[in-house]
Amino acid sequence: MKSRTLTCITVFAALAITVRLSAHDNPDHAPTFTTFDPPGSVFTYALSINPAGAIAGYYYDASNVGHGFLRGPDGTITAFDTPGAVNGTFGLSINPAGAIAGYYGDATGYNHGFFRAPHGAFTTFDPPGSVLTYAYSINPLGAIAGNYYDAARFSHGFLRASNGTITTFDPSGSVSTNAYSINPLGAITGNYQDAGNVYHGFLRAPHGGITTFDPPGSVLTI
Repeated sequence: MKSRTLTCITVFAALAITVRLSAHDNPDHAPTFTTFDPPGSVFTYALSINPAGAIAGYYYDASNVGHGFLRGPDGTITAFDTPGAVNGTFGLSINPAGAIAGYYGDATGYNHGFFRAPHGAFTTFDPPGSVLTYAYSINPLGAIAGNYYDAARFSHGFLRASNGTITTFDPSGSVSTNAYSINPLGAITGNYQDAGNVYHGFLRAPHGGITTFDPPGSVLTI
């Protein structure tokens, strides 16, 4: 068994070296870049790409208003605005199915989360007690992670399940929690600020248990 394991490692290492050499030496495999902007954009932010090559993000127009966009694998760009958006729509994450998560600003200056289905339908949401909602990441099942601010302007993490159920959370000792990414299993990572204004990383397991951490020597972990 040990010999087989070593053989597999050797084969994978050889394949990796072969791929790297061929990509480096063969001009046909040289990296290529495609630049793009949605029509009317003066600032474009491409923030997330799925396995099919669809890209989600947002852009600002000449009036400094933000709009979400989806760039399909064929290069077709679709701009979109969440219903009720007055102060911008911001697409932040796209999953393999093409669903997009992000947030938008309403006429009163409050932000709300949104889920844009692959066919274009919108669902808006806020965790209980939220006055500002930021939906940062969506996984293949449609679960969304992010953070929200309460009326006292303290930030908390949230998980919005694919059925719409919202669970809020904070690591122990947190006065401000920011949840930035969720994986296919539903594990969430981000950072939090303690009472001494020091930032630490956290991992929230799919079952809800939270582990906090800092790299050795860190005084601020994001």
